Amino acid sequence: MRRTGASIGGLYLIDDPARMLRLVALSGLPVEFSRPWQRQPLNAPVPVADAIRDDRLVWVGGQDDMTRRYPRAAAVLPYRFSLAAVPLNGVRRCWGGMVLMWPGDHPRDASSRERSHITASAHRLARLLDDSPRPPVLPEVPRALPLETARHPGHTHMTAVDYLERLPEGAVALDLEGRITFVSTAAARLLGRPAERLLGARPWQALPWLDDPVYEDQYRTAVISRVPCSFDALRPPDQWLTFRFYPDSSGISVRVTRHDDQGAADTAPATAGRPSAAPTGRLYQLVHLAAALTETVTVRDLVGLIADQILPAFGAQATVLSAADAGRLKIIGHHGYPDDIIERLDGLPLDTELTPAGRVLTSGVPAFFGSPDDLGRDHPRAPRMSGKQAWAFLPLVITGRPVGCCILSYDEPHVFTADERAVLTSLAGLIAQALDRARLYDTQHRLAQELQRALLPRTMPAVPGLSVAARYLPAGHGVDVSGDFYDLLRLDDTTVAAIIGDVEGHSIAAATLMGQVRTAVHAHATAGAPPDQVLARTNRLLVDLDSELLVSCLYAHVDLTRGRLTLAGAGHVPPLLREGPGAGRVLDIEPGPLLGIGTDVRYPVTATALPPGAILALYTDGLVERPGQDASRATSDLLRHLTTADDRDLEELADSLVHHAWPTGQCTDDVTLLLLRAAQLHH
Repeated sequence: MRRTGASIGGLYLIDDPARMLRLVALSGLPVEFSRPWQRQPLNAPVPVADAIRDDRLVWVGGQDDMTRRYPRAAAVLPYRFSLAAVPLNGVRRCWGGMVLMWPGDHPRDASSRERSHITASAHRLARLLDDSPRPPVLPEVPRALPLETARHPGHTHMTAVDYLERLPEGAVALDLEGRITFVSTAAARLLGRPAERLLGARPWQALPWLDDPVYEDQYRTAVISRVPCSFDALRPPDQWLTFRFYPDSSGISVRVTRHDDQGAADTAPATAGRPSAAPTGRLYQLVHLAAALTETVTVRDLVGLIADQILPAFGAQATVLSAADAGRLKIIGHHGYPDDIIERLDGLPLDTELTPAGRVLTSGVPAFFGSPDDLGRDHPRAPRMSGKQAWAFLPLVITGRPVGCCILSYDEPHVFTADERAVLTSLAGLIAQALDRARLYDTQHRLAQELQRALLPRTMPAVPGLSVAARYLPAGHGVDVSGDFYDLLRLDDTTVAAIIGDVEGHSIAAATLMGQVRTAVHAHATAGAPPDQVLARTNRLLVDLDSELLVSCLYAHVDLTRGRLTLAGAGHVPPLLREGPGAGRVLDIEPGPLLGIGTDVRYPVTATALPPGAILALYTDGLVERPGQDASRATSDLLRHLTTADDRDLEELADSLVHHAWPTGQCTDDVTLLLLRAAQLHH
């Protein structure tokens, strides 16, 4: 911090058993401020986790940069500052990460000198950890380290006090924890309290008229941003005072002055510059957790969030998440309990005498039990088989409708403070919303998957001399059903028809139309229609159905005996043909219009040779159309990979092509691929 001029610094170490980041040391900031950040999952969307995951220095140049890249973190850090996060990479392992913060007036970009100091310091810290004979002990609460600051020599304490006492304005000094360490006589007079009653207290605790989150947040702004700020406050009955904060790394100097001499409330100063109300203390933690809950999608995500963030935030060790179902509590997620205990607890009736969960769901009021004796007094029949020593039962209710129950449990007796109860009660409503949304998503997703499986072929027909591999990869957005389809039809012993297509959109309507197209193609192909007529007759069906959706389709007739390939296309991407190692081409077929676009249309036919051992690749546009990339270039790149990749195993080749197109597996559109390899047959 001294080398770089940083005002705040934090050291995170990896807690290996829990796969969490633990804040173990902090300087320049009250430990209480760090409560939402003391434990973070390794995959959390925060700078230090990104730095460790990507093995790089992460620089955040300002609040707008933080809002754009880390919106959840910005929600609870609405202040001006710059931030750097860097991993601590040792010889054998990554130990964790370091975070540094600079005042709000720091340039948006880090200088090369600062970056060099940051990375060098991270390497030194990693070496210290490497050389330690024992693994580091991770404290429950971060260790606070004071940052020594230079003081002007020759100025005695009494000289400074005398100077301040002679000024007509008030002077107050706060430490970084917000406690008053000095108050001048003029300041005490303006504040209306004797100095001895102010020393050691926080202003918003000692002065009721300053007990407003707006004013406490100004102090937080000064501590984190390290830039001067000011606000006006009304001292009853009618005196407006102006407070100006001047922070540094050791504390905050505060000037207190009268705003004007008119003294009437109706002449109060304009408050346009006053900050909007912001949460403080535990409420910051609630905002942080609320932001995280909005990002959960599935029930599994929700249980993971409770385990990784909510349990550590409240010192709990285990959780059970249950859903109300037909008069019983069905456990849908848990953490910190053995499976055999969960099996015995699953499906307990919502009996208000048997389990606290039933009572809290009936009343809608949370129940907190700090010890087994507390639980036994209220629920003597409640099963106690887990060995836990304290519990918080949170009812999950949405507009009067019971959704379920979330239980936080502790390995040791626990005293639930008033603010813990308040935050947990508020958190229960947010968990209820997240659970209801996640269960709906899971149900829709399961139905969509079942519908998709029903619409795609379960197996491929076995045809002598033909090897086939197919892949379907749904896009990673929502629970919509894809309109992609493929099929392989055995026409006789030596000929097959391969079909691939794409109905526009992602919806039940698209899936339904896809099923109708597959059925129509299947019927016309098995009836002996040539490729162009298969598409033409299917097109007439779609026109008669008067669907607003259009369909692209490619029909390939494969004659294994003659080694011939006959193709007809309806606005579909052209297929690829690998003719041998390093040899291949994009098949130039004359395209026809999309299916459903109108009547009296023709579909040209293209014929070409299919050499023995050649591989035909049919695919949908999701394999080659990527945001910001040219589709023709992507097609050429895909062909190059097809012709150079190992083709001994067709299944592995299919996986290789999909991975080449979408290395992360997170495709922006559905991807369907059908590979056929023919060995020429002889009469």
